[in-house]
Amino acid sequence: APHLLGLPSLHTGHWDPIMRACEETGTVVCLHVGSSGTSPATAPDAPSDTVGVLFFGYAMFAAVDWLYSKIPVRFPELRICLSEGGIGWVAGLIDRLEHVRMYDSMYGTWNDVADAPADVFRRNFWFCAIDDPSAYRQLDVMGATNVMVESDYPHADSTWPNTQQMLREHLAGLSDDAIERITWRNASELFRHPVPEAVQHDPDAF
Repeated sequence: APHLLGLPSLHTGHWDPIMRACEETGTVVCLHVGSSGTSPATAPDAPSDTVGVLFFGYAMFAAVDWLYSKIPVRFPELRICLSEGGIGWVAGLIDRLEHVRMYDSMYGTWNDVADAPADVFRRNFWFCAIDDPSAYRQLDVMGATNVMVESDYPHADSTWPNTQQMLREHLAGLSDDAIERITWRNASELFRHPVPEAVQHDPDAF
């Protein structure tokens, strides 16, 4: 949300040279809960708990802003990673994108794009789960190739030091392939950080 910092918005085309460079070099654009130094809020006098509960909302707002800026349309190989925003909202947003798609002719924004917004969303965005147990039941909507996990250490809401046990519980029932993708392979491929074969079979290997 650069406009909140007094900078040109994503919709101006101002940032296209940077986006082009990121696409050409395979550099992942990592967005920390939407960034811009602000947080979603309700009433000015609402307790601080509301900000904590709504933290995921900024990731969702940022994703929609980036998507409809058409930056990922102009740069189809660009990879955008939303960290610390959770994944519980992703399937619901995809449903909403599909619904609003029916009114493209009214809005006009997407009329000249062949790929549907939801398809571009799945192609160009990656999401990081922290503590989202129910969201894993919606992997068929989100796609297992776009989901990763993080512990958010050392923040107060980190899942550390219980991250491994939590993941065993949250991922129980998923296929071995989905578990492998979510826990390490997606991150390895996204950030081009190969994991040695020995470590793939034994995380404690040296």
